[in-house]
Amino acid sequence: MSAEDELFSAVDALLEQVAKDDLPLPAERRRLREAAGLSQAQIATALNARREAVGNWETGKTEPRPPKRAAYARLLEGLAARFPAPAADAPAAPAPAAPQVFSEPVPEPVPEPVPAPAPAPPSRPKAVANSTTRPAASSSRPAAKKTAAKRTTVPATAADPRFENGPLAVIDCEDGQVSAYCVGGLVLDVPAKSIPALVDWTLTEARLGQARLHRNGRDADPVLVLTASALERYGLPAALSQQEQRAGRLPAGHKVVKQIEKAGLQLTQRGFGPWARLYRDPEGSTRRCVQLCVLPWNALDAREWDQKDDPRLPTMHPADLARYLGLYAARVTTPRGSTATTGLELMTALRPPTRAEKAPDTGEFRRAFNDDALTAVYDVVECEVPDEHPALKGRFARHHLRTPAEMLMEEPYDWCRPLTDEECANPYLVVVDLNMSFAAAANGLTVGLNGPTHLTGNPPFDPALPGSWLVDLSHADLARLPVNGRTVDTDRLPSPFTPKGERPQGPAWYATPTVAYAVELGFDVAPIEAYVRTRTGRYLDPWYKRLRDAYVETMADMGVTTDLSGQEFLEAMARRKQADPTMALLETAIKATAKGAIGKLRQRSRGQVPYHEPYPALNRETWRPDIRAAVLAAQRVGLHRKLLKTAAAADLYPVAIGTDAIVYPSPGPSPLDVLPYTPEGKPVPGTFRLGVSPGMVKHQGTQTVLWAEARFEERGEVFNIANLIKTDQSAGEGE
Repeated sequence: MSAEDELFSAVDALLEQVAKDDLPLPAERRRLREAAGLSQAQIATALNARREAVGNWETGKTEPRPPKRAAYARLLEGLAARFPAPAADAPAAPAPAAPQVFSEPVPEPVPEPVPAPAPAPPSRPKAVANSTTRPAASSSRPAAKKTAAKRTTVPATAADPRFENGPLAVIDCEDGQVSAYCVGGLVLDVPAKSIPALVDWTLTEARLGQARLHRNGRDADPVLVLTASALERYGLPAALSQQEQRAGRLPAGHKVVKQIEKAGLQLTQRGFGPWARLYRDPEGSTRRCVQLCVLPWNALDAREWDQKDDPRLPTMHPADLARYLGLYAARVTTPRGSTATTGLELMTALRPPTRAEKAPDTGEFRRAFNDDALTAVYDVVECEVPDEHPALKGRFARHHLRTPAEMLMEEPYDWCRPLTDEECANPYLVVVDLNMSFAAAANGLTVGLNGPTHLTGNPPFDPALPGSWLVDLSHADLARLPVNGRTVDTDRLPSPFTPKGERPQGPAWYATPTVAYAVELGFDVAPIEAYVRTRTGRYLDPWYKRLRDAYVETMADMGVTTDLSGQEFLEAMARRKQADPTMALLETAIKATAKGAIGKLRQRSRGQVPYHEPYPALNRETWRPDIRAAVLAAQRVGLHRKLLKTAAAADLYPVAIGTDAIVYPSPGPSPLDVLPYTPEGKPVPGTFRLGVSPGMVKHQGTQTVLWAEARFEERGEVFNIANLIKTDQSAGEGE
């Protein structure tokens, strides 16, 4: 090497050393990538790194090492030049209020180009950060066992002085002193002596809330979680009466409701219930709204947010509760009600329907619609709506069961068959379960963003047009179907075209993914008519990515990472809940958010109005049963595709499927005893693969074949046993 080359090498080494301290904060790294519309996989490919490594760089778990560090720093520097961070005192213009699941959304003005920053509080609230001394248990909760709050904190995010104390606080009262437990162990003294004063304190001094997830979105309102002792302190009942539970709110004459009215605060039409929104009229473009989560009134349903068989939230220390909900807010979004409601709001937060646009003639800012979002309530299609929808009024008899030719029946699998004599020779039934199967099915799915277009006269099928197609697939004979050069005995597989796994009997309505799969299998399709959407997009992609990252990061906190081998993964999954019980609750909440949000796209009437009368959910732009049907169809045909490849690779056939739980006869009790692997010890491509990522599978449980035969004899029939075989009996059905 020449002297000149040695000098250049020394200079390069110095530049490499400088690059070590030249990286922005982890949250800024992620912001820059998302602003450029790049995926973690794209950056990983460019840097010759693993996608998981890029994710760890963006969460601060690890830091890139030379030589990748210098290249990564150069990439971030270039992105920062193109996508500078907004000034803290001049955030992007908030869009008008997105549709709420509440029947009366909080009013908001037309957005301004640069809203004024929230006024600085006259004085900082007294705070005790990371206090090691905790108040004793309240006398109002004699059975409560408060454990010391753990000091793990919410993942770091870009500092926003408006919300420096986090997205939410748990309000608790001990010995007459009201405290607000925030994320990171911060405890604030609360001077408010009434609910209206508490709301005003939150709006002016608490500095709670969460910055928007999209530049055209809006900041999340602060959330106050009221414990039992806080209810007693503020004159609220410890529990709702039966009449109040049916109404879902306190009566208008309750003293606290009167206090709210007297103070000039407003409630949404939902009133003061388990999740209550209190607000004042906006100041300019600044919202003034606070959401109350009343814990003793079952605001956090144990089936979604807790362990349903052994609830922990009622006795959880306020600091631990703040940590749990703060982590959910940081990784998913601020809770807005049920996990289903929150998941639907997350869709809107990531794909806001409107933005502020400058009028070229007047120079004033006005409301404009975004092309990649759901922006209006469109006409419905009769075959896509549930039975109680007003569009079906007078169309059918009251108890008429619509046929597949009258109703789009895209649902997950609910299928079971008898075991063959050969299968009965296996001692075990092993159940594997798809991780977050509905969210995984939404990934990359093209959905309609506008209203339906009716196609008649035997239109040709176009897989690029999402919608509903009336097609006769009864001719699609799956028997002895060749897959990868091998013949598969499809008599032992369910049909991909019906939820019950039965062969279609005639013309029926199908979503685009189902018809596209029939074409993929080599069958001729001849649609009779169709309702399609001509403006399309991958609307659910950012929603999926947000939930995927939240789920994978949470599982990693419990020791279940993406780089584990099969046996290591099974062992880590078995001990994960003991590693960190709070993270186990977070895992449950994230999965419920993904599943519930998809169901919310076709929310049914809750009996609040007479049959066939309009109900509140129909006023939402996100009431889109066609999108729900597309996701469920994609989930079912994607599962069938893996079933086919598994059967072709290992002559392995399921005996039952419940939503996303697949039951296989097995010579041993572990999934490793049944799932196919190559001679090199890797999963066969296209088959089920053990792992933590959405779309991969985990072990749900194991039972004996004798146990199954005994259940069939008790019932006198073959019924679906998929969701009865669980190692963890607290797990819900499906994901």
